[in-house]
Amino acid sequence: MAKEKTVREVRPLPKWAAILPILTMVILMVYDLVIEQNYEDAHLPLVVAMCVAVAVGVAYGRTFKDIMAAIVARISNTLEAILILMTVGFLVASFMAAGTIPALIYYGLKLLSPKVFLPVGCLLCGITGLACGSSWTTTATMGVAFMGIGLGLGINPALTAGMVISGAYVGDKFSPLSDTTNLAAGVSNTGLFDHVRAMVSTTGPTMILALVLYTIFGLRANAAGYDDSKAVEIMGAIADNFNLNVLVFLPLIVIIIVCVVKMPALPGILLAVVVAVLTSMLFQRATVWPDGVTLGGIFNLLHYGGLADYIETSSEDVNAILGKAGGMDGTMWTINLVILAVGYGGALEGAGVIDSLFAGIKDKLHKPGQLVIATMLTGIFCDAALGDQFLGISVPAPLYADKFDEMGLARNMMSRTLEDAGTLWSPMFPWTACGAWQSSVLGMSPFVYFPFAFVNLLNPFYAAITASLGRNIFWADGSYTNLFGKTKAGDPAEAPEAEHEIAVKNLEALREAGKAPKIGA
Repeated sequence: MAKEKTVREVRPLPKWAAILPILTMVILMVYDLVIEQNYEDAHLPLVVAMCVAVAVGVAYGRTFKDIMAAIVARISNTLEAILILMTVGFLVASFMAAGTIPALIYYGLKLLSPKVFLPVGCLLCGITGLACGSSWTTTATMGVAFMGIGLGLGINPALTAGMVISGAYVGDKFSPLSDTTNLAAGVSNTGLFDHVRAMVSTTGPTMILALVLYTIFGLRANAAGYDDSKAVEIMGAIADNFNLNVLVFLPLIVIIIVCVVKMPALPGILLAVVVAVLTSMLFQRATVWPDGVTLGGIFNLLHYGGLADYIETSSEDVNAILGKAGGMDGTMWTINLVILAVGYGGALEGAGVIDSLFAGIKDKLHKPGQLVIATMLTGIFCDAALGDQFLGISVPAPLYADKFDEMGLARNMMSRTLEDAGTLWSPMFPWTACGAWQSSVLGMSPFVYFPFAFVNLLNPFYAAITASLGRNIFWADGSYTNLFGKTKAGDPAEAPEAEHEIAVKNLEALREAGKAPKIGA
């Protein structure tokens, strides 16, 4: 007679057990970054915390197989973002070789004066972030240059750093090349350009407000303290080593066209890379290809970057900028972190940690404004407690997805909300990967610069206030309620077919009950 298998009872996690994996992560990050200071990454703390999450889940009746399935499922949802990240490495290296990024810096510096430094600098950081798809790359290139120039202008370094962060993260959010932008769209199961379109509705107005504030601060700057020697040094080093004619901006124009025509991200990036490589061959042959163009040389450029290995300029700042273009190899640190962070989120979900900590909140959410606030607060909690922006995006997504469908909201409304807090507040905390990176690049604690990062600081408040007033809302059927309370028809955002049908039916029922605005009202 066959022996019957014993079915283990799955028990709810008590709050103290649910907090253990998170507490483990926080303790390890604080110990590494603050006490021992001998390991600065989030990777291994994530691995250990993931093991703790699995152990807790198994102890309360879940199987290792089921928890692993949750981990694999979460990683699977981000595979497109991971592939895009790999190609972003190609793009940064090729844009640097084409002279596109150096030209952006060169011509940007020509525009600077004490009065316009802050608003123009913010815009230039935004453009650079859009071009390269990375706030980290932007702060490490334009940010490094602007910090030195700001000192010469006599501007508060914290204000300069906040301006750099604001511009860099706006460009990052709007870029189809960005890892977080692709991750937010991926975990929300919506289209990349649907997501970008939705973000314009919150980040656009806060960017305008930030530019006004930076202009006011700039007009109060003391022009008598201006020292342009740093700008002259950087511009001279770039001009000595790169052909800076306007045609080197072709790769950037291609990226803009890719955004406008909504080309899929992967082929769009690869098209821009091809254009950038050809541009480097045409205009930067003496610097980038002194020994001639070879297939192996192209592969080495895209795989490893390495311009700083053989281009040594007269400026240490420019040499540091060139060193940031690490090709595909340079993105592997981030890719590893994305996989671990998303896997950690899957482990928390599979082990029952997320349900234990947050499930009770969902029953108290009955309006879009409440849902937006809860999603953003959860994202900020994950940034602070779990140590990484990828978790601030990926953990709240499965937790609140059904609530967005229940309220008849579009999936790009969810993806926008994930980024409004999960991405923008990630550089606020010194112990997160973002906070640690930006602190090291900008030379000060996030607690010092964040009060002046007006876009990052104000964006969640703007999103929360407008949604609570029933404005600035994207609905499942494609309609949009604007700031004036008018609801107009539009194209539905991409979403899973079954969930989209449920959301549209729920929206129709809410409209019939007078709990959601009708089109034209």
